[in-house]
Amino acid sequence: MPPSQGSAHPLRLLGVYAALLAVIYALVFFTGDESPTPKLGIDLQGGTRVTLSARTPDGSKPSQDSLKKAQDIIENRVNGLGVGGSEVVIDGDNIVITVPGDDGQQARALATTAKLYIRPVLQAVPAAGRGATPQTTPGTQPAPAAQPETTQPATPETTEPAPAPQQRVFPAQQPTQPPADPSLTPSEEATKEIQAARALRQSSDPSVQQTALAIMDCGKADPLAGNDDPALPLVTCSTDGTEVFLLDKSRIDGQEIKDATSGLNTQQARHEVYLDFKSGGSDAWAALTGEYVYKRVAFVLDSKVVSAPVVQQGPQQGGRTQISGNFTATSAKELANTLKYGSLPLSFQTSEAETVSATLGLSSLKAGLLAGAVGLVVVLLYCLTYYRMLGFVTGLSLVASGFAVYGIMVLLGRWIGFTLDLAGIAGLIIGIGMTADSFVVFFERIKDEMREGRSFRSAAPRGWQRARRTILSGNAVSFIAAAVLYILAVGQVKGFAFTLGLTTILDVVVVFLVTSPLVLLASRTAFWSKPSVNGLGAIQQIARERKAAEAALGKA
Repeated sequence: MPPSQGSAHPLRLLGVYAALLAVIYALVFFTGDESPTPKLGIDLQGGTRVTLSARTPDGSKPSQDSLKKAQDIIENRVNGLGVGGSEVVIDGDNIVITVPGDDGQQARALATTAKLYIRPVLQAVPAAGRGATPQTTPGTQPAPAAQPETTQPATPETTEPAPAPQQRVFPAQQPTQPPADPSLTPSEEATKEIQAARALRQSSDPSVQQTALAIMDCGKADPLAGNDDPALPLVTCSTDGTEVFLLDKSRIDGQEIKDATSGLNTQQARHEVYLDFKSGGSDAWAALTGEYVYKRVAFVLDSKVVSAPVVQQGPQQGGRTQISGNFTATSAKELANTLKYGSLPLSFQTSEAETVSATLGLSSLKAGLLAGAVGLVVVLLYCLTYYRMLGFVTGLSLVASGFAVYGIMVLLGRWIGFTLDLAGIAGLIIGIGMTADSFVVFFERIKDEMREGRSFRSAAPRGWQRARRTILSGNAVSFIAAAVLYILAVGQVKGFAFTLGLTTILDVVVVFLVTSPLVLLASRTAFWSKPSVNGLGAIQQIARERKAAEAALGKA
C-alpha cells in the first residue's frame, strides 16, 4: 500500500529543517555583534540595583498612586528600549530599578522625570565669559532650525564660535545656597534647595533674573531638575553647559506630545528626535512659531535646555517638529522613548546604587543544568530500552531541537533584548520534555497500527496521520496556557512563559520536519524493519496471534 498523503518526501522535509538551522546560525555568526552567546539575566550575570528616592516640591510624602504611575511609566520605558531582564519595584516610598550589567547610568536614565516644556528664549549668554553683552532673542548663536520635517532647514548665520563649557565657579561668585543644616532630613534639605532655587531662578523681577544669569553655575547639580514651575520664567543652562538662558513662561507642555521617534537627518548628518503633537499642542505650536519667527524657542527637559533653535518660518502647521542637539543614535532613541511614554509624576534622586552578585544564580544554573542533563540521559536510556533503535530517533530529534532553541535565544537577545534567566531555563527544560512526549505519542500510534496486523512500513505513515492530530491538539493547549501566563504574569514568570511557548512551537516544527521523516525513512529500510532492531517484535507477535484466533473462530 502506498504511503498516505503527507508522508512522502521525508528527505525534502529534513532538508527544510537543515536550511532553517543554516539560516539561524548564519544570522548568529554574520549579523549584529556576531557573538554566539545568549544574553543572560540578572540572576545569571549580575547587575546593578539603583534605589531612587521620590522628591516632592513641598517635601510631602509621595502618594502610592504617584509611585505606581511612575513604576508603570518606567516599565514602559524599559520595554520601549528593549532593556531585557530589568526589574522595577516599589519599596516603601522608593522605586528600585535593577538592570543587567554593571552600568548604573542606564537605571538612572530610565528614572528621568522627563518633564518637557517649550519656552520662548528671552535672553541667552555664554556660560563662559559671563561679562559679555547678553544676547537677545533674535539670536546670533548657532542653532539648528526648528521647522517641520518636510521643510528644508535653513542654516542661521553665526557671529562667534560656540563657547566652551564652563568647568569652574567664577571667582566673584558667592555660594547661592547656605551650608547644609545637619538638623534637616534629606527630604527637608531637598525641599529647601528647591524653594531657594525657585526664588532665585524663577523670579519675575528683572534685577533678580539678571543676577541669576550672572551667577548661574552650569557645572553643579541642578536642585530644580524636574521641579520648575511652568507658569513662571526660568533661568537655566543648556544640557552641554555652554549657554545660560532666561526663558519665558511655558507655552507648550510635554503632555501635548502624541508620539516621539528618533532618526538621522541625512542632510545635516545629525540625529534628531521627531515630535507629533496632539490637536491642542498642534494649535499651540502653530501660534508659537507664528509669533517667534527668527527668534529662538527652547525645548526644556527637566529644567535643562536640550535645544534652542531659531524659528525659520511660521506659523508651522501640521503638528510636527523636531528636537536637535548633540545626540548620538542611542541618546536620541532614549529621549524619544522617554517623551513617548510621558513624564513621571514625581522627580527622583539616587539614594543608593549597588552591584547585584550572580554567584547564587550561577550555582543554581549549574545545579539545574546538571539535573537536566541527568534527566535527559535517563529519558534516552528509557527510550533505547523500550523502543530500541527508535530511541536514537528521539535523541537526534532532541539534539536538532536544542540547536534551534540555542540559536533563537541568541538572536532574540540581539534583536529584542531578551535575556535568559533561571525561570526561562526552567521553561526550556519543560518544553524539551513536552517534545519527548510528542515522540511517545507518535511511536504508540505506530504500535496501535501494528496490532491491527500491519507491517512497520505501512504502520509508520498511518500512525503519523493519527498521531499528528493529537500532537497538534496537545501543543495548542500548552501554547494557549503559556500565552495566558505571559499576559497575566510579571517579572521572571514572563520569561518562563515565553520560553515555554517558544519550545512548544519548536516541538511542532521538530516533530513535523525531523522526527516524522526519520521514522518514515527507517520504516522503508530492511534493517530498521527487523523486530530485534525496532523493538516491535512483541507487537508483531500479538498481531499474529490475533489473526490466528480470528481464523480459528472463522473456521468454527
